[in-house]
Amino acid sequence: MDLLSTAPDPQQGCKGVQDTFVRSLSRIPWSRFSSWLECVCVVTFDLELGQAMELVYPHDLRLSEKEKTSICYLSFPDSYSGCLGDSQFSFRLRQSVGHKISWLGEDREYNRDAPLTLQREPAHYFGYVYFRQVKDSSVKRGYFQKSLVLLSRLPYVNLFQSLLQLIAPEYFEKLEPCLEAVCNEIDQWSPPVPGQTLHLPVMGVVMQVRIPSRADKLGSSPTRQLNQENLLPAPFVLPSLQELDLFRCFQPILIHIQMLWELMLLGEPVVVMAPSPTVSSETVLALTSCIAPLRYCCDYRPYFTIHDSEFKEYTTRTQAPPNVILGVTNPFFIKTLQHWPHILRVGELKMSGDLPKQVKMKKLVKLRTLDTKPGIYTSYKTFLHKDKTLVKKLLKGIQRKRPSEVQSALLRRHLLELTQSFIIPLERYVASLMPLQRAITPWKNPPHIRPFRQEEFLKTLEHAGPQLTSVLRGDWLGLYRRFFRSPNFDGWYRQRHKEMTQKLETLHLEVICEADIVAWIKDKSEVEIVDLVLKLRDKLMRVQSQHLQVGEATLQHLGLYIDKVIGSLPEDLQGVLHHRH
Repeated sequence: MDLLSTAPDPQQGCKGVQDTFVRSLSRIPWSRFSSWLECVCVVTFDLELGQAMELVYPHDLRLSEKEKTSICYLSFPDSYSGCLGDSQFSFRLRQSVGHKISWLGEDREYNRDAPLTLQREPAHYFGYVYFRQVKDSSVKRGYFQKSLVLLSRLPYVNLFQSLLQLIAPEYFEKLEPCLEAVCNEIDQWSPPVPGQTLHLPVMGVVMQVRIPSRADKLGSSPTRQLNQENLLPAPFVLPSLQELDLFRCFQPILIHIQMLWELMLLGEPVVVMAPSPTVSSETVLALTSCIAPLRYCCDYRPYFTIHDSEFKEYTTRTQAPPNVILGVTNPFFIKTLQHWPHILRVGELKMSGDLPKQVKMKKLVKLRTLDTKPGIYTSYKTFLHKDKTLVKKLLKGIQRKRPSEVQSALLRRHLLELTQSFIIPLERYVASLMPLQRAITPWKNPPHIRPFRQEEFLKTLEHAGPQLTSVLRGDWLGLYRRFFRSPNFDGWYRQRHKEMTQKLETLHLEVICEADIVAWIKDKSEVEIVDLVLKLRDKLMRVQSQHLQVGEATLQHLGLYIDKVIGSLPEDLQGVLHHRH
């Protein structure tokens, strides 16, 4: 039966194309829910225990004790941050060793088609928090303090924070039955499939989102890609799953944006000291998005506390600080992280009618007291000269009262063009390392990809460097040399090498399918023919396990090939090979 042509599930509450695996998922309990979220947690304050996990839903999810403790501490603001009322923030948590969850095929398919910056995390959880602290005389401590937390492997900060705005106020009034109903609704959602526009019903509202795809044109507006449909109730359209208001996040540091872009590109250790978890997490996430479409491959913690299990690892002075961005709020970190090379101290993020006071660059030795003023404490010297045109454009926008989303789009476009100018020469050089297609022959293993030689690449920059697409001048060579030592280069090159290897596999299969196999096996021994069958089967297995994008016709052709080769062998060998299959 063709699964794509079956009628849509009436309980799903949204229209759209259903992929085959959606049908198979629906047979597993909580499978659709788990394609979006790991679980929903409720963290409360207990007078005897401090922060305590009150509820985990679905109940059968097994979090380790270490993970539960970390979630509890990360779900509340530090005691120094007097957050009254409601606040939202996010954190990123390393998964416990030995507590990995095995990936399903659809996870790999999603990661294959999603932009690198939106891939599902294999070893970290994202936590999205809605924290409420209000005066309550019925509580011994005088305050009601509770957090609703969504735990996911997906970096969909906008989607999940919007979801919390809908469900958290309702939950704080109606408690567990409300949460159970919401989780059951999420379990009816279609899984996230890159390139699809989804309608996600929850609590009487339909959220319309488009899941970005790797095939999307860079820099295009996600809002334009959404198809408006005549749905009742009218959907709440979310323009982006993860894009933050960059202009708002970077307002006090706009004149340093290029330096911060370099620090992110090079994976330098950075501490963001902020007055609240909201400012801390937004600033860290905005910084990691600076180098898109490059994936930020270092560790980053949008909100980090002194109770974190990595606290000792990150604050030790016996070794150089790791390649991490830490978002902190506790002034205690000013003392413990003094040895870090780059510290950004920011105040509350406020939108005003004028360009806010820009923080100054200061020497690290001045970072001594708890009342340290906002500023960038670093001795870093940029490789590229400062581009003043961006700040002038944004300043003009403020004077003309241009909306923040337009200013953010300008800023994002500037950073995208800067990253692309840097990465295009690398992409061009890596493409030249691929073997020529005519060198791929059917009966030999595909030729190797040539190794990346840094000096050879640097020689190409004279005629095909960033100067072709960027007006910025400076020491581009020095920037590339430093980049080669960073985890971001390592992550980028590993990904490109993997993609090229898979491309070679695909091309090799196509060449095999075009070859005259009958003519080849005529003068071959049984051992050689059996060896060929085993190799072809191994290739088929790799196509399936690595989800290589090979056409259906090629796969069918290969299956017929294998049958034809087996058919040329004596019956006893045919039986053995069919049995092994």
